Amino acid sequence: MVFVKNWSYAMVVFLGGCSYGVLSTFVKLAYGAGFEMPEVVGSQFLFGACLIWLLVLFRRKKITKITRSSFIKLLIAGTPSGLTGIFYYKSLMSTDASLAIIFLFQFIWIGTLLEWIFYKHIPSRNKVISIIILLFGSILAAGVIGLDSFSWIGLGWGLLAAVTFSIFILVSGAVEKQTSAVLKSAIFSLGAFILVSILFPPMFLFDTEQLFSLAPYGLLLGFFGVLLPPLLFSFGMPVVGPSLGTILSASELPVAVIMSAIILKETITAWQWVGVICILLGIIIGDGQILLKRKQARM
Repeated sequence: MVFVKNWSYAMVVFLGGCSYGVLSTFVKLAYGAGFEMPEVVGSQFLFGACLIWLLVLFRRKKITKITRSSFIKLLIAGTPSGLTGIFYYKSLMSTDASLAIIFLFQFIWIGTLLEWIFYKHIPSRNKVISIIILLFGSILAAGVIGLDSFSWIGLGWGLLAAVTFSIFILVSGAVEKQTSAVLKSAIFSLGAFILVSILFPPMFLFDTEQLFSLAPYGLLLGFFGVLLPPLLFSFGMPVVGPSLGTILSASELPVAVIMSAIILKETITAWQWVGVICILLGIIIGDGQILLKRKQARM
């Protein structure tokens, strides 16, 4: 029963990664509609924060109050999420979506490195094998083979996004574990919105026509980029841990490839589909080995 329960929490984190995978498609659509990066990222965190705080409002009777110090800790812990949105969307401005997500995807080994540094967890052989398969699959899935050049600026922004995303995954499962997942996610989103608003004041709020035109993109990005991932990670990360959580979050890449094919009508080559299969295989290897060890440890 414990093993099955762990799998359910793993699936929650997996879905959190999938929700991140749809973002690049919606961002490209927003750029195509004439919106700039500050408007896109600002609307995402504005609408996302509103959605999740509405959820808190409806569940307020079931949510235990927290102290001021806990609130501040969670507020600060949410800022890496805002930075990830800024850096990733800057990368999408200067490079193709397939390359931008490859750069972001480096959070896999960065997350493992951070866990090694802060928690002294040396990656196991199976974890290393899983990461190698995931990275190899990501190269195939993004269609990098045969590419002549890419944007160094896009690379820089993408790697910064990978670092901040790794930090967010790390802290989301470590900070204030006793706090309700809904409230925790809401405070995360508020911290991210405050940071984004300081860096890019949301001037679109004072232009009614622009606000209504931007709202559909902001709602979609807010739902899949702000509401769902922190909520799902807050439920699942404390149970599965950052090691398995990092691997499960890799589900964003195959989802991004599939979404680009369905929504953006991009052509996906056979090599890219092989890459998607490799990524799923890497997730299964890392997922299964870690959970199997936990099951054996309890027997």
